[in-house]
Amino acid sequence: MIARGVTVQTGPEAELEIVHLLRATAVELWLHSARFAHANGLHPTDVRALIALMDARRAGEEMTAGRLGAALGLNSAGTTALVDRLERAGHVRRTRGTRDRRKVVVEVADDAVELGWAFFGPLIQRSTELLSGYDEHQREAIREFLAGVRKAAAGAGAGERPAPGPASPHTAGRDAPAPGNTGFTDGQ
Repeated sequence: MIARGVTVQTGPEAELEIVHLLRATAVELWLHSARFAHANGLHPTDVRALIALMDARRAGEEMTAGRLGAALGLNSAGTTALVDRLERAGHVRRTRGTRDRRKVVVEVADDAVELGWAFFGPLIQRSTELLSGYDEHQREAIREFLAGVRKAAAGAGAGERPAPGPASPHTAGRDAPAPGNTGFTDGQ
């Protein structure tokens, strides 16, 4: 299944074309998230926090303020200000932990989830419709690719250099990119 308007390349440029398409997708998703933040008087970090809290909720995990701050790369004061701001807006609440009542956890409010679904739901629905056009093996390949890119991006953000992968036809014989070069460029 090929999306309308997407040119499929073969040969040495095929992998780079996919990387560029992923980069463009990431930019569009970021812009969509920024529109949501702007429309609802939120900072982009607020949106990232709400996503982290919804992911924890979906996984059945409790999220402390400390864990949320670590996930977002915030210090304690920044995390407190973030949670206070989201709590005042009615997007989160502080509650006692279910496993350890001494622990205070941050939970996303149902109204915030509904707000997110109202805005992101059509995009989520369209994405799942697109995925339904692929068989299970293809979806697993997509899942593995995206998980690998996510892991590589998280490692790059932590200052790690990804382990060299197998040489592709367009990288064979070349040195690894210089530190700080993400590979997300239009040239080689």
